[in-house]
Amino acid sequence: TLATFFVGLSLGQLLWGPLADRYGRRGPMLAGLALFTLSSAACAMATSVDALIALRFFQAVGSSCGMVIVLAIVRDCFPPQGAARMLARLMLIMGVAPVFAPLLGGQVLTWFGWRAIFWFVAIAGAACFVSIALQLKETRPFDTHVPKNMFAVFAGFGAILTHRRFVGYALTRGSAYAGMFALITGSPFVFIEFFGVPPQYFGWVFGAAAATMIASSQLNGPLLRKFSPEQLLGRTMLVTLTAGLLLVAAALLFSGFGLWGLLAIMIPQLFYSATLGLVQPLAASQAMAPFGARAGAASSMFGCLSFMMAAMASSSVSYFHDGSILPMTGTIAAAGTLAFLAHHVLARPRAGDAGAPAAH
Repeated sequence: TLATFFVGLSLGQLLWGPLADRYGRRGPMLAGLALFTLSSAACAMATSVDALIALRFFQAVGSSCGMVIVLAIVRDCFPPQGAARMLARLMLIMGVAPVFAPLLGGQVLTWFGWRAIFWFVAIAGAACFVSIALQLKETRPFDTHVPKNMFAVFAGFGAILTHRRFVGYALTRGSAYAGMFALITGSPFVFIEFFGVPPQYFGWVFGAAAATMIASSQLNGPLLRKFSPEQLLGRTMLVTLTAGLLLVAAALLFSGFGLWGLLAIMIPQLFYSATLGLVQPLAASQAMAPFGARAGAASSMFGCLSFMMAAMASSSVSYFHDGSILPMTGTIAAAGTLAFLAHHVLARPRAGDAGAPAAH
C-alpha cells in the first residue's frame, strides 16, 4: 500500500493547489482533511487488501492538501525572507514527525493491531479538521485576475512552468531531496550488508540524518539576519555539491577499510543531510515569491517536481545496484551536482529580472 500512497501523494498535490487558488485556502484545506480522516477510518474497516490499497490512495490525496496549501498560506502572509524563517520552523515539526511516528506506530501495532493505526490517524485528522475550522482564517488575497473557470486555473500550470526562476528553485530543492531518497533506498544494503552494521543500530543512521537536518533548519533565522535568502542558498548549494562529491570519492577510496570506510561515508553524508534543512525553506520561499493569487498552483507544481525527482533517484539506486556502494553514493553526488547547477544556471537572478536581489 505504500507505493499507492506515494502515487496519491504526488497526484493530489496537483489537485489542491488550483482549488486553493480558485476557492481560497481554508475550504480546500478542510475538504482535504475530511477526505483524509474518512479514508483513514475506512482503511481501519477494510475487509480486503484490494480495498485497503484503493483507500490508501484516497487517504494520500487527502493528506497532500497540507503539503500544498501550507506553502501557499505562508506565501500569502510573509515576504520571502520572513517566509524562509517560518518554513524553517515548520521544518522542525516535519523533521521530528518521521523520527517518532514509526516508534509510536510500532507500539500501537504491538498492543492493538494494524487497524488501530488507521483509527489513530483518523482521530488525528479529525482533531486537525476541528482546529483548522476554528482557527484558520482565509489568507488568499483578493485578486480579480483569478480565473473563474477551473480549466483556466489548471491551465495556469503552463505559465508557472515557463517561469525560469521558479523551475530553477523547484529543481534545486527537488534534486537536493532526491539525494536523501537515494540514501533511504540504498542505505539498508550499504550499512547493514556492506559495512556490517547490526540491524538494531541501523535506525541511528536515519536518526543522525534527521537530527542534522532539523538542527540546520533552525539556523535559517540567525543566518538570514546576515545574508539574503539568495546569498544563503548559494552558499548552501556549494556545501551540497562538495558533500556529494566527497561522498563518491570516499566510496571509491575508502569503502574497503571497514570502520574507517564507514566513517568516511557517514561524515559527508551528514553534511549533505544538514544542507537539506536550509534548502527546503530557502528554495520554497524564493520559488513562491513571484506568485500571489496563483500560490496554490505554484506550490502544487513545486511539490510534484520534487516527488518526481525523488522517485527517479530511488529508481536509479535500485536499477544500478551492483553489490557496491557506488550506486547510492553516485546518485547522491549526481543529485547534489544537479541541485548546484539548477540554482546557478536557472534560479539565480539575472540583470533585468524584476525585483532581482543581488547575489554575491
